[in-house]
Amino acid sequence: MASGKNKIDMSHGPLFSKIVVFTIPLMLTNLMQLLFHATDLIVVGRFAPGTALAAVGATSGFTVLVLNIFFGLGTGINVLVARYTGAKDPLKVSQNVHTAAAIAFYWGIAMAIIGIIVTKPMLRIMATPEEILDKAALYMWIYCAGMPFLVFYNFGSAILRAVGDTKRPMIFILIAGVVNVLLNLFFVLVFKWDVAGVALATKISNAVAAFLIYRVLISSPDAIHLAIKKVRIHKDALVEMLKLGLPSAVQGACYSISNIAIQSSINSLGWQTIAGNTAATSLEGIVYVASGAFYYTTISFTGQNHGAKKFDRIIKSIFYCLLCSGLTTLVMGLLFLRFGEELLGIYNSEPEIIELGLIRLKIMLTTYFLCGLMDVVSGSLRGLGHSVKPMIVTLLGVCAFRVFWVMCIFPFDRTINNLVISYPVSWILTATVNGIVLFFVCKKLRKTLKENKREPRV
Repeated sequence: MASGKNKIDMSHGPLFSKIVVFTIPLMLTNLMQLLFHATDLIVVGRFAPGTALAAVGATSGFTVLVLNIFFGLGTGINVLVARYTGAKDPLKVSQNVHTAAAIAFYWGIAMAIIGIIVTKPMLRIMATPEEILDKAALYMWIYCAGMPFLVFYNFGSAILRAVGDTKRPMIFILIAGVVNVLLNLFFVLVFKWDVAGVALATKISNAVAAFLIYRVLISSPDAIHLAIKKVRIHKDALVEMLKLGLPSAVQGACYSISNIAIQSSINSLGWQTIAGNTAATSLEGIVYVASGAFYYTTISFTGQNHGAKKFDRIIKSIFYCLLCSGLTTLVMGLLFLRFGEELLGIYNSEPEIIELGLIRLKIMLTTYFLCGLMDVVSGSLRGLGHSVKPMIVTLLGVCAFRVFWVMCIFPFDRTINNLVISYPVSWILTATVNGIVLFFVCKKLRKTLKENKREPRV
């Protein structure tokens, strides 16, 4: 089932090289998705009034909240398709693919409607300054209207990742990225639409990427083939998908809510601080693509090898992903920090905004490797079918902790520096506890496989 030039059999053959080959296209894919938002910021930052950059930036907590919900549900799809691919069960794979397509359709439409309704109240709750409120709301309304395309692309990408195909999603997002840049410039420079223009460009690009993923799935000759007439919700697949994906979605939502609390505090410091923080966050996101890529790599590799009942390959996959994620994020973080002032200048040339952005970068980029380690440990647990445990740990170690920080520590020192330090502290707490949980999960799994005498040699 994992045959074909675009797929990787994760349960056989050399492991490290396959992890690298799998992850690099995934990193580039994540980077291109990130550049959708970064391009919005750069175009409005350079070719529109300063308030336009702040308006788009003020929505970041909200947009990440939506994305994390979709990514969380996509995790359930990724784990199940990977597991049944490793177990050589094409019927289960097909049922999960068609269930995922049905969920993408209904859920995408529902989230679009809900998002449009709650946008303005949510922005007010986030303490968005009045001078940018209308622009921020307009950006989010257009963003929400295009959610069905975003949902389908992410669900489709999760299916392809599960069978080892990360190349085609990379190519598709690259094509969509080019479309996004061209439309951004056209709408802003020619039509002078500023935030509306960049939002519309992004949604059109999402539609292009979703269409290309759709073409792959309907033309696939194997178990991931998508037949429109068969698109329906299979009860067993839905239950398993929600069991694995819903905790991840809840975690992602609460994760974002904690960041919204931080964004609200940043919003209270004025639009210049919002603009500086927005540019810095965009740069950090480029470093995060390494962490995020190895998170999904770990899910897919542990998922397939769990289905194939190969414990040694599970442990090696986790170790290699921890090593690669930690080193990659550390090197990228330090490199970006070295050229931080010049990179921030791409977004906005005002010295005050650049200085405010540098304050955040100095803390975040030197500690981002901790986030990489945390993500791999969490991804390992999800790939092994344990989604509730990392959800609980992350809710306490990241979400509750950051809200506590905003409410109890930030009031004593209302500075961007004080807010940002809460991130690395939360990463350390969460990675440590999830690491302990993972140790006991692996210990129990090894014992179970040995007792059943079903642990094949690697």
